[in-house]
Amino acid sequence: MIQRGIELKHIKKPWGSFDQYTLNERSTVKILTINPGASTSLQSHKHRKEFWVTLDKGIRVQIGKEKILLRKGSHILVKKGTKHRLQCQGRLAARILEISFGEFSENDIVRYEDDYGRVTAKASGKS
Repeated sequence: MIQRGIELKHIKKPWGSFDQYTLNERSTVKILTINPGASTSLQSHKHRKEFWVTLDKGIRVQIGKEKILLRKGSHILVKKGTKHRLQCQGRLAARILEISFGEFSENDIVRYEDDYGRVTAKASGKS
């Protein structure tokens, strides 16, 4: 099941508006760019959850066993321990804003499937 559990606040101002994704929380913020036809590993994390906002069209996500093609501006929460993956299905590279909550470390990635030969040894054979 795809979770949409982060409270997005849209604040109007005389000059326009802003979208607030977090307030006073420990987080890591990245923008991922995924090449056409490429995908990230099917992976999970023990020490962080991730909140994604699609910046471009063409992003397909897998959360657990559910797969969905996202629209630009869609947002999804990936809970700790949940298997997930991103894939670019468009003809152009696509970007996604990722806000990670918790302890961020590249060593916290457990890879179950990977197109680039980086499956984590302890994850082999699991799906």
